[in-house]
Amino acid sequence: MKFKELLSGLESKLEDLEAGSGDVLFKAESGITKVEKCIKELQKEVIKKEFKSQSEEIYFFKHVKPQIFSKLIYYVKLFNIESKRPRSSTKSQVKYFNNQIEKLQSYFNDNLEFYNYYRRGATSMDERYFIRGNRDLRLPPDSFHFLIDDKFSTCQDNTVATIMAFDMLIVYLQQEIGKLEINADNTMNKPINEPSKLFWTGSKTELIELIYALQCSNVINSGTVDIKEMASYFEYIFNIDLGNYYHTFIEIRGRKNSKTKFLDKLIELLNQRMEGLDD
Repeated sequence: MKFKELLSGLESKLEDLEAGSGDVLFKAESGITKVEKCIKELQKEVIKKEFKSQSEEIYFFKHVKPQIFSKLIYYVKLFNIESKRPRSSTKSQVKYFNNQIEKLQSYFNDNLEFYNYYRRGATSMDERYFIRGNRDLRLPPDSFHFLIDDKFSTCQDNTVATIMAFDMLIVYLQQEIGKLEINADNTMNKPINEPSKLFWTGSKTELIELIYALQCSNVINSGTVDIKEMASYFEYIFNIDLGNYYHTFIEIRGRKNSKTKFLDKLIELLNQRMEGLDD
């Protein structure tokens, strides 16, 4: 089945959408349309072809479908949250976003047993949770979608997608709170008076990976600088808008192979440079 192709194509489209112009509501609406189209194509593939094995079916409903469906949940919730965002003081907006974060986190508490199972990477219950046709009557009533769409759903794939979506929403809201707090302090708006003549010519994801590595290594201000301040400086220095860097970090963390592709590349290139000097 062409799952990887569909997922890769969707991620590319959403990356272009996030990098393009338009406000957050426009991007959310466009994102919903793109993800819905992808889900319909994915559904046709699943119904048309049988899985080769039980392990393939588990992998699809535990990892593949949630990656796509989580983006639909994310954009729908993002649209609802942003459309009700207060347009008054910074204080009221920060309070609103913190309340939204609390609501999202309450979902984790309401589904604590499965949340812990999923977070620790457990597999003992996968046949019950991610094989179609199995029921778990301990689930809340709003999770019974799989009874209606039994050919394209299991009893827990939607829960995984919701966890992933809420993770992304929480870091988005944290980023927005950070922006509001920075803008409230005029001294932090432009850390350098002179415009920078440097331009980052790599990908945004590569720079974000580097920033997080520097921040967690404690080599800048002995580790006391937070990620939003570092991101602000790097954006200004390299004339780049990093967008939702929290969201991008979540995607980096979710990589199946090396989670540090750019750092690995830097090590390889530096070693080649040093070895070349010895020749």
